[in-house]
Amino acid sequence: MITPRFYCTQTLEAVAISIYCPSVRASDVEINVDETLLTVHINPYFLRINFPHSVLDDDQSSATYDPSSGYLTVTLTKETKGQEFPDLDLLAKLLAPRHVEVPKQPAIEVIGSETSSQSELEELVDLTDAISLEQREILEAAENDWQFPQTIAESSSPLQLSTKRYYGFLDMYTGYFTHVAHTENDVNELGSEAESCLPEERRAKRLQHEEVKWDEEHYMADYVDDEYIQELLAWQDPELGDAECIFTESENMTMLHLPRKEYLPTKSQQRNLYLTLLTLLFAYAYDRRTTQHDPTPESAWTICSLVPAFSALDPPPYVSLESVPLSIPTSGFTDHDLASALMPSYRRALAFPLYRSFAMADACRNDVAAILAKGRRMVTRYLLEMKHVLDHHEVYYVYNKIWVDDFCVWIQASASDEMLLDIAQQLKALAITKPMIGWNIEKLEAATLLDTTSSDSDNESSE
Repeated sequence: MITPRFYCTQTLEAVAISIYCPSVRASDVEINVDETLLTVHINPYFLRINFPHSVLDDDQSSATYDPSSGYLTVTLTKETKGQEFPDLDLLAKLLAPRHVEVPKQPAIEVIGSETSSQSELEELVDLTDAISLEQREILEAAENDWQFPQTIAESSSPLQLSTKRYYGFLDMYTGYFTHVAHTENDVNELGSEAESCLPEERRAKRLQHEEVKWDEEHYMADYVDDEYIQELLAWQDPELGDAECIFTESENMTMLHLPRKEYLPTKSQQRNLYLTLLTLLFAYAYDRRTTQHDPTPESAWTICSLVPAFSALDPPPYVSLESVPLSIPTSGFTDHDLASALMPSYRRALAFPLYRSFAMADACRNDVAAILAKGRRMVTRYLLEMKHVLDHHEVYYVYNKIWVDDFCVWIQASASDEMLLDIAQQLKALAITKPMIGWNIEKLEAATLLDTTSSDSDNESSE
């Protein structure tokens, strides 16, 4: 079945769905309405839409087909007149499966009970006399509210029951890098062991690779000769102005081809997704700024190199949950959470791409804050643009499969505009300092300026 192009509009009393299905027989259309769920089948097209609120198929509802334009327009009455249906332009959210609550059943059903006879009690006493020392300790603990002596168990690595290693969005994927050694994946930092590395091994390899790639001379050269970098810093992203984000026909088509999934992350996983989103947006903001929104053949490499979750399969968090204080902001993240999530992005922006500037990294952080402040639609647009860049690369498209596609669906269906705005405000005020990077950047800059000043003085003396 083919998912057709469609778009939705609404009035105070009804919702209208315009479906593009050219060259079909209108008499063959099948339309079913079940509370919030609308299904439309007209061979070879099938569309299932899950609205935020209930609709009715009553006498005021209608369906009309215009053969000249190829559009089937289905108009459904709102169950509650005047109720606003939000996010009708977020197609991935409308196409997501409807969440069904499974009623909880009792785990144990009592069929019947009967009182023990005297002989059974005597038999139980005999068995008690014959129990072992360990069993007696358990009985004594039970009588004493289970307060028996305890010792701290020695820490050990988690038991691994499978040789498979999972990674990607919510750790749902495996097997994508089985033959990575035979591909031209230049951003893969795990080598042929990508499928077998444990999470802690991935992180160690990532940190080691960052240290190897750090080049003091390259950074110092860009610090001194920064004329073009200053031009890039002055560039203003036109998308981040005051204009409303309205999806184009191309973006709607891309959203129609996203996977149809429902995600049920835990609270901890939900936190980690927001943190990982920051690293994705940072990488794309860097490429967008350095190319001034005109992607080059190197754009896919740049993006993938700057995202630790791509190059090393190592997403945030980079701090343990034990270090999170009891009192946290409304966003649910401390400044330390956000800074630690972006720290690898900063380091990689100074170690991998062509233009290596701390000011550039800071500008990208501000870009991410501006993107988040515009809400889910703007975030979705940037993720779709990133997906477009990676889809056109013969190797790096794999990172769409394990990360970006799912993020495009999740951000529309599950993310919160309020949460994004809170993070944006916190991120804009966040201060990431050069000493936090760990490469003595301030000393390098001071030495570079001193050397430049001395050279200028020598030139003036010789003249």
